[in-house]
Amino acid sequence: MFQSLDVFRTAIAMARHAGTQQALSAQNIANADTPDYRALEIPDFASTLRTEGSGMRATRDSHLHGSSALGAADPETRREAEDPNGNTVSIELELVTATEAMRSHDRALAIYRSNLNLLRASLGR
Repeated sequence: MFQSLDVFRTAIAMARHAGTQQALSAQNIANADTPDYRALEIPDFASTLRTEGSGMRATRDSHLHGSSALGAADPETRREAEDPNGNTVSIELELVTATEAMRSHDRALAIYRSNLNLLRASLGR
């Protein structure tokens, strides 16, 4: 009956994705004055959820015979208008992205808590 609780896996994946995006936003803001720095971002959660496999993921280059991790952990460089110093970081965009990541993380935790309460109620606790 409770062998496949995909809603919990999805909520956890959503929270991890939001955490990764928050970390990348912080890294981008920290490098806002670095010449020739390219801002990093990850694809939205829906597209990473579709492409992410359910198999094992490598955590470093030598792990799992050198296979790389796929999915939300792979950042991409953002292609936007550059500053005169060659930097692509926009503080305003990073603040918006960080706020969206915070909201996404809060939403994932709310989904997790709500479904946990439903599961507890169904068990009679």
